[in-house]
Amino acid sequence: MFTLSLTEDVELRPLEPWRAEEFLTHLDRARAHIEPWVSPSFVVGDLDSARAVLQSYADRWARDAGGIWGIWRRDTLVGGVMFVSFDAARGVCEAGCWLEPAGEGHGLVSRAVGRIVDWAVRERGIHRVEWRTNARNARSIATARRLGMRLDGTMREVYPGPAGRIDMEVWSVLAPEWLGARSDAGERRVE
Repeated sequence: MFTLSLTEDVELRPLEPWRAEEFLTHLDRARAHIEPWVSPSFVVGDLDSARAVLQSYADRWARDAGGIWGIWRRDTLVGGVMFVSFDAARGVCEAGCWLEPAGEGHGLVSRAVGRIVDWAVRERGIHRVEWRTNARNARSIATARRLGMRLDGTMREVYPGPAGRIDMEVWSVLAPEWLGARSDAGERRVE
């Protein structure tokens, strides 16, 4: 197993199926906060479903089609990042994230997403990284901007939601843009 330090007390680790109980405990803390923004199939309520979510990402990783990593702050799972999709042959992937309130305000998502995007571009040759978000999710949009992504457009009324259909924004960064705005350590340079 690997562990990647994001800060002095925060680590990025693989979120594997054997961590299902810890994942479910985390979701119980995060559920109300993330439910409006993530797929209903992700915010599960029992151990078997939690294991199934993590297994689906493990299967994607094995097929080179996605992956999921947890963000641990002081040894407590507070969120994570993932490749919702990953197509090395086409050079396109979609990154995503979630975070419980205890993890907010520390720049954890930007650091963690930055690490996986940098790996995808530098190591795997990904040309286009996409970020899809509910058009009302201001925190997610701010993250996309911090990562140097550009708004490609809005898909109007794509998904049904509790308060009506949801508009989805698509943001992206291309490899030359990413590499041009990064230091060797993968951190965004201040411009």
